[in-house]
Amino acid sequence: MSDLWEVFALKYAERNARTRAESFIADPHHELPHAMDYFIWVLRQGTRTIVVDTGYDTQEARARHREIQISPADKLRQFGVDPDAVDTVIVTHLHYDHAGCLTAFPRARLHVQAAEMAYATGPCMCHDHLRAPFTGEHVCDMVRALFAGRVQFSSGNASITDGVETHLIGGHSRGLQCVRVKTARGWVVLASDASHFYENYRLGKPFPIVVDVEDMLSGFNTLRKLAESDDHIIPGHDPIVRSIYEPLFTGDDSIVALHVPPRQARL
Repeated sequence: MSDLWEVFALKYAERNARTRAESFIADPHHELPHAMDYFIWVLRQGTRTIVVDTGYDTQEARARHREIQISPADKLRQFGVDPDAVDTVIVTHLHYDHAGCLTAFPRARLHVQAAEMAYATGPCMCHDHLRAPFTGEHVCDMVRALFAGRVQFSSGNASITDGVETHLIGGHSRGLQCVRVKTARGWVVLASDASHFYENYRLGKPFPIVVDVEDMLSGFNTLRKLAESDDHIIPGHDPIVRSIYEPLFTGDDSIVALHVPPRQARL
């Protein structure tokens, strides 16, 4: 069986009322607008499907005043994937917008770093600033899945299956991991929040939500080592992704294919 995968980014939400101060530490143009997209990702190999991250739902959207355009589960159905049938979900970290719909995948084994579970349930959560990107109920969902025998922990780097790897990065969250996928165009790296935007890793500009700045900066170099080239690194929240990769459906850029080369330069 081939170890090559197709990779897709599925956008389910956006936040346009943001500034560059929310995306980059000490940015000289901090007051300028800077939009953010919210994605989940699908890896596909024939009839095999792996979902990367789960997004957040309407309840979380109301609580955080951050609307969603479509629930991540419905976005998957639009793509042709039934969340109930998914057997493998990689959770890059436990922030609300990446682990907010764990219960939508009742049959899936959840792959997460042990460091992330320890972080999200440990003393660091006593600090309001560090706790803010987490939602307690989502973390409890992961604990419930653990006691149901559906959680697979990694400590560092791991092979999920042929052609799919996870690599511990840290920085943004203590146990943040990226996902390295072997495709027909080479190794593609889903950075998730190891680099929210192209500018983060290309220009060495840390994102303001961070537990360890050194790990975040070192992580930019790790992404480059893991990927075939800079054009193989996919940031976790950058709207540019939708403008440079081929849409799955004509006239709808909310689902784009990442296993084919970009149509144009990224910036």
